[in-house]
Amino acid sequence: MASRGPRVLVVGGGIAGLGAAQRLCRYRAAPHLRVLEATASAGGRIRSERRFGGVVELGAHWIHGPSQGNPVFQLAAEFGLLGEKELSEENQLVETGGHVALPSISCTSSGTSVSLELVTEMACLFYGLIDQTREFLNESGTPVASVGEFLKKEISQQVANWTEDEDTKKLKLAILNTFFNIECCVSGTHSMDLVALAPFGEYTVLPGLDCTLAGGYQGLTNCILASLPNDTMVFDKPVKTIHWNGSFQEAAFPGETFPVLVECEDGARLPAHHVIVTVPLGFLKEHQDTFFDPPLPAKKAEAIRKLGFGTNNKIFLEFEEPFWEPDCQFIQVVWEDTSPLQDMALSLQDTWFKKLIGFLVLPPFESSHVLCGFIAGLESEFMETLSDEEVLLALTQVLRRVTGNPQLPAAKSVLRSRWHSAPYTRGSYSYVAVGSTGDDLDLMAQPLPADGTGTQLQVLFAGEATHRTFYSTTHGALLSGWREADRLIGLWDSQVEQSRPRL
Repeated sequence: MASRGPRVLVVGGGIAGLGAAQRLCRYRAAPHLRVLEATASAGGRIRSERRFGGVVELGAHWIHGPSQGNPVFQLAAEFGLLGEKELSEENQLVETGGHVALPSISCTSSGTSVSLELVTEMACLFYGLIDQTREFLNESGTPVASVGEFLKKEISQQVANWTEDEDTKKLKLAILNTFFNIECCVSGTHSMDLVALAPFGEYTVLPGLDCTLAGGYQGLTNCILASLPNDTMVFDKPVKTIHWNGSFQEAAFPGETFPVLVECEDGARLPAHHVIVTVPLGFLKEHQDTFFDPPLPAKKAEAIRKLGFGTNNKIFLEFEEPFWEPDCQFIQVVWEDTSPLQDMALSLQDTWFKKLIGFLVLPPFESSHVLCGFIAGLESEFMETLSDEEVLLALTQVLRRVTGNPQLPAAKSVLRSRWHSAPYTRGSYSYVAVGSTGDDLDLMAQPLPADGTGTQLQVLFAGEATHRTFYSTTHGALLSGWREADRLIGLWDSQVEQSRPRL
């Protein structure tokens, strides 16, 4: 690399890092830029795989709120990755409130089906209460600390007024328990008791009916990647430590000093004027003590510790023949012995699968039929420790129970995500945990040095966990990458302005 012009390193090749790189490459005086990606492919938590004669998403699944205000939707449309239905104005105007659609069928653990009327009644109760949480956004105090506690308190009061027989009351609570588990998947948490009530309403839901990308979500990150100059991405290049606030010299750049030096796991030492860090919050939680030298300012380090970062995994099951109806889209599973008002204190080994919310029916592939199960929290992390055979056996037993068919053929293969075990991710996405607020997300986004001394904008931060209102989403991640690129461009523009001779 020639020595003239600012040298910028982006750490992490997910959509935040790619978005930042794309924006910087378009700057009129494009900097010397490299994106250092720890793994063998770009995309980060966007990961599509060709399996079962089609494409499945191991990571991000939907574009949430696909409408004009969503940059991921706009980019996907620009790249020609969306169909007519997804692009229709009708689709873009749907207001979901961020709530998951109702199931096509709801099955109990004893093999009976629940009336959709009852499921709808419980969904209205649950999502009505979720909507009520927004009312605490600008309040000085909240009645309880967590979303979970608020929901349980309100539900307890409702239960007191239920007039049905005991079995029906128990069934209603079991259905509500499934909705709690669904919300755990949405929030990427083990329990809604961990999610802070006061800032919960700050998360912003965009209009539009959530949609998928038929050719795979990674098609989007591949298109961004293809728009970058050829040698921009460096794969299999994990970073060990970012040394900042220094005066570093490298033999390759005689006479030049740099405020930042990025030390890689393979021993490479790369000097830079600016580094944009886009690694997941889960990775920062595990490595922040050794990843930055000098250590991060206390407030930023504290924000990393306080914010939540949980696990949501998928389990794909491939079948020779479908056992579900042709128009079935989602099979909900209701465990009759569960209630959100009672804590289950059984071992993970015996009960992990009870956290599974049910199965999404994927559009049929060439020669196979695939269900996608979703599971969050500690049960999801425990699932990662099991073998494929153990997972397949457990879920075959679950499906035989809920269909009431002990002869139901087992799935012929299984594929699953393991986001908690992934060393450079350590989970799925962030949430605002009890003890933290939206201010912590803003602290995550603050560049270094934070005190205004020394060379400015040495280390910048992007990624979904740095976006106050769109955390946990791909559009939040993309916007954060653009934000940090624009921050640098603003600095360079002001430097150019200051260097102009005054008349």
